[in-house]
Amino acid sequence: MNAAQPDTVVLVHGLWMTPRSWEAWVDHYRAKGLNVVTPGYPGFEVEVEALREDPDIIARLTVPETVDHLAGVIEALPSKPIIIGHSFGGTLTQLLLARGLGAAGVVIDSAPTEGVRVSPLSQARSLFPALKNPANRHRAVGFTPEEFHYAFTNTLSEEESRQVWERYAIAAPGHWVWEYGLFANFKPGPQETWVDYAADRAPLLFIAGSEDHIMPPAVNRSNAKHYDKSPAVTEYYEFEGRDHWTCGAEGWQEVADHALAWAQKHASADKPVA
Repeated sequence: MNAAQPDTVVLVHGLWMTPRSWEAWVDHYRAKGLNVVTPGYPGFEVEVEALREDPDIIARLTVPETVDHLAGVIEALPSKPIIIGHSFGGTLTQLLLARGLGAAGVVIDSAPTEGVRVSPLSQARSLFPALKNPANRHRAVGFTPEEFHYAFTNTLSEEESRQVWERYAIAAPGHWVWEYGLFANFKPGPQETWVDYAADRAPLLFIAGSEDHIMPPAVNRSNAKHYDKSPAVTEYYEFEGRDHWTCGAEGWQEVADHALAWAQKHASADKPVA
């Protein structure tokens, strides 16, 4: 490995998931000689099964405390890492890069930051289980196996999807879906997922999957285009035939290797963390 490249990768999971969702990537990147850190959201230090049994911490979680928690993990590292985030972890990655953290960032099937107004029909259908009842704002809201199959794993068989759901799926904070999902742009003033799209920051790659229902390519393309006025490198890449479970579905190694190679090519590892 080039000594000028970052030696640490921070993997940020998304909603309805925990750090367990990165388990294959951890082994894959460690085999390449990298240090891999998979921080959970505050309170997510327990296993999937425990969070299913007691989802109160999920219902109470806020975006600011989550970003602060992840920032603290990154700031404690000896040098700037590569940050890779999936789904809402992509939103969090963008917020972390906006704070000046990370040598490079890759967001995969990213949920959008504020101002991205593209909302394809498949996204609305995917989020409907959380949005159909206003009371869900104050609850931890999970997907049924059938809902998960449509939103996350639509290229898999029903049996394959059920296996993914059983091992990885948890509930998500309902108010995150309400506040930062389809209705975020109807609220006045900057929200907690706002970034300055014209500011300089570490290089950033958007990766999308052509078959993703919950965060379709149009959402990621629009999010990337919002950075057009930034002097920082911003690129977009789309994998054909891949859905939202792209980090775990067959062929995930190609996604992992593409993300890492791009980040290593563009990263600036010689800069301190802060």
